[in-house]
Amino acid sequence: MFWVPTNFLRYTVVISSQVIILAFGYGFLGAVLYYDYLSPPEQVGDLWRHHPGELTMVVTLIATVLSVITATLFAIAIKEALRHRMSRPISLIQLSAGVALAKGSIILRPEHLRLTTLTLFVFGVLRLLTAGWTTLLTPTYFLWPVQMRGSEIDITGPAFSTLLSAEFQYQGLAAIQDNSFEVLDIGGMLSGFSAAGFTYGLPGTFNFNGAKYNVSTQGIVPTIENYSGSDGVPGVNSTRLGFCGGNVTVNTEPIPGEHPSVSIPQGFSRNYSMLQQGLTADVNCRALGSNETQYVWNTNNPYLIYSNAAASNYSIAGLKLWNITAKCDANTSMMQEYVTMVDATGNANLLASGFLPSIVCPGPMNTNQTYASFTIYSQGFYKYRFLDASVCEVNPLLTTVRANYSNGLISSEVISSTPLQLENVVLLSFVAGVARFQAVTSQGLTSSAIGDTLYSIYSSTTNTSIDDNLGNQTQVYQELEEYWRGVVEFSATFLRSGFMVVGSFPDNTIPDNLSSPVNGTMYISTIGWTRGSTSYLAALLPITIITTLTFACALYSILQARKENGSYRTTFDASNTLHLIMASAAGSLPLEDFNHCGIINNEDVKVQLVESKNDYDMKKKFVIADQRDSVVDGEAHVNIGTVGL
Repeated sequence: MFWVPTNFLRYTVVISSQVIILAFGYGFLGAVLYYDYLSPPEQVGDLWRHHPGELTMVVTLIATVLSVITATLFAIAIKEALRHRMSRPISLIQLSAGVALAKGSIILRPEHLRLTTLTLFVFGVLRLLTAGWTTLLTPTYFLWPVQMRGSEIDITGPAFSTLLSAEFQYQGLAAIQDNSFEVLDIGGMLSGFSAAGFTYGLPGTFNFNGAKYNVSTQGIVPTIENYSGSDGVPGVNSTRLGFCGGNVTVNTEPIPGEHPSVSIPQGFSRNYSMLQQGLTADVNCRALGSNETQYVWNTNNPYLIYSNAAASNYSIAGLKLWNITAKCDANTSMMQEYVTMVDATGNANLLASGFLPSIVCPGPMNTNQTYASFTIYSQGFYKYRFLDASVCEVNPLLTTVRANYSNGLISSEVISSTPLQLENVVLLSFVAGVARFQAVTSQGLTSSAIGDTLYSIYSSTTNTSIDDNLGNQTQVYQELEEYWRGVVEFSATFLRSGFMVVGSFPDNTIPDNLSSPVNGTMYISTIGWTRGSTSYLAALLPITIITTLTFACALYSILQARKENGSYRTTFDASNTLHLIMASAAGSLPLEDFNHCGIINNEDVKVQLVESKNDYDMKKKFVIADQRDSVVDGEAHVNIGTVGL
């Protein structure tokens, strides 16, 4: 017949409870490791965000309850094992260590380093239980990455060049439709100013079509819906080259993850990092040298076309016509006419008037070069005389850009770049056309937006004078380079926006031969648990150690009780001071006094708990192990169990 030891139910409850608690911890950790990321329901996340102190207290309370249960079960197992161990000879120092373990305490006896270390170790592990559960259960702030994919207009391939060329012919003019003039004029100027100013520490935020760019657009168009800007619907003639604002089509969406059953949280905020097509320019500006005969720049022979000596202070007294010419290559010259305001004698106010003409040659100066760049001539007069006759060589670059969308702002970083190829001739023509448009329209009767930009940025960032070539000319040319780079980047953003705006293609779907893939990652700021945290495994270590010790003690008690089958037993709790005193008094232990040597000698005394039963009662007493046979009668029985300490 199968024999069930006494207190078997208690042992079963102890072992089962500890295993369940440990399984909960490892199950939770396993779920985090399997799913990579776990987040509580949105309502809990919002509560945690707004009431972190209160919810932290709740988590700590739960962790404390679990720790107390674990420690209590461990104490029960230790006491049962110690009771069985006392039926065999055990030294008083070992008994003292066992009592300390049962009570969650320590002994500090350097003479017994092994027992001291054991009690210190268990004491420390018990104290770490609450910290471990708190670490495991407390959600933390983290960024949940979600892969994204989509598409945008591809302006780099031959298909787009064909489409753009057809648009030029359809418009029947240079390159730009009339109702987009104002957008290009203001947008190009602001983009150039932002790019130039930021280089020298001025705030650099550029807004276009409702989207906000950090410094400059880098030639990209927003591919994230929340950052796409305007939600307006453009008119029939306000798409493509006629773009003047409107909702840009965005089709970027999350890629289903490995665990589709786990829903993506809404989170507190969302940031994006996307790889997109961009366009920038390598611009090099310098003064024209007297020996550079390949550059011909002629600003001579302006003449007065209007004069009114009787004009008041608030009316035009005179107008001067300038015929500016530049040699673009061996066979081509470009001319641009400007009109400036002067007095009746043809003289301008040197302090109040400014004239900065520019001519854009839509190709390289050397005919042997690949048609992948263009040249800009400039010179300043009157209050812009700080800029000598200069040439800027502009080399547009097709780029791959990492666009970061965060806090309503789009910031871009160039990852790689390549020069334009022969198939991009039409694209280069458009970019050069935008630069030419900006060069012409930036000059008014009395001032130039380009000249004012150079002057104001220099004056805001230095302590020297820019007049009379006394300033830092290197900075002036760097400002000019950054200005034209910003204009070039804006031209690409304008072009992409025009061909991606609602209504540009049937069903707002970009054809496959005109689309370029967009890939990236959405980062959701939320709270929860992530497998990236290495502290979770460390948090479970104390729980695992205590559970293992509890299981070992309980199993040992069961085995010892089985060996002592048939023994009778009454309750004895070694952690109860009264029980110890009663057993010691009943046994009349002959111990030494409380001096140093006496304490050390007493620690090595081996005692044994014996039980004797007569017709009246049950006796329990500690006896010296060697005297057991003389003090225990025939009915004495050794209390069940043994444990090695």
